[in-house]
Amino acid sequence: MSAWKGIVLAGGSGSRLYPLTLSVSKQLMPIYDKPMIYYPLATLLMAGIRDICLISTPEHLPLYQALLHDGSQWGCSISYVAQPRPEGLAQAFLLAEEHIAGHNTCLVLGDNVFFGHGMPDLTREAMKRSRGATVFGYHVRDPQRYGVVEFNCERRVVSIEEKPLEPKSNFAVTGLYFYDADVVNIARSVRPSARGELEITDVNNAYLARGDLHVELMGRGIAWLDTGTHDSLMDAGAFVQAVEKRQGLKVACLEEIAWRNGYISSDEVRALARPMGKTGYGQYLLDLVDTGIGQWK
Repeated sequence: MSAWKGIVLAGGSGSRLYPLTLSVSKQLMPIYDKPMIYYPLATLLMAGIRDICLISTPEHLPLYQALLHDGSQWGCSISYVAQPRPEGLAQAFLLAEEHIAGHNTCLVLGDNVFFGHGMPDLTREAMKRSRGATVFGYHVRDPQRYGVVEFNCERRVVSIEEKPLEPKSNFAVTGLYFYDADVVNIARSVRPSARGELEITDVNNAYLARGDLHVELMGRGIAWLDTGTHDSLMDAGAFVQAVEKRQGLKVACLEEIAWRNGYISSDEVRALARPMGKTGYGQYLLDLVDTGIGQWK
């Protein structure tokens, strides 16, 4: 698993969230008590992926660097790549080519939230495959908004269609993708779609054509939230608030994930918590290593 590298795509204009995002990146918007970007980073760290490339616009990269630094405070490495123009999700592999060359890669979209007891197991199972691609299907009410998986009668994948007018199933492809080292060459061979973008669906269909695409279905116990609209952003915040208030445990707390996985020590958690000592977040971190919260996984 140490051979895997991660990409967080946090570019784009965030126009669907105007005027909120007229002066700030969408992925820096809050989801309850932490920035949106913490959630995809948490997905990677829980999977054991600690070498991460973050892609964003040239004007927003300094904001991410000021927030995340080099990642060493969480026992990981974060590098930064500028995306001058948003030209499709598959562009991420070309922009990050130098970072991921020769390595298997996990791409997670910066506005996607994944939560559920089975998530680490799903991601680690995907990472056991050294060849091919693994994507995840999730049952949704409005599949027209997504890439949609078509299955045959034996539940084998037949096709993935981008934003179809007449979806062949209710299973959308989520914003979490695992690829072998061929993904850069495949992305380079993709031609722009009618909307002028390098579509991730074309990358997935290239793997499907060679018989190397695996589609795993996420069950009811996992929440996948796409936070690209005002309503969905509020829904995600309310969801995280409800879970945290009910359990007393935080969602996507990077310090906790790093500590539980042995990436950082208890003393390092205390040092990170100290500047936030007057907040509930900082107190949570102190309680994590000093009291009974530490027994809970």
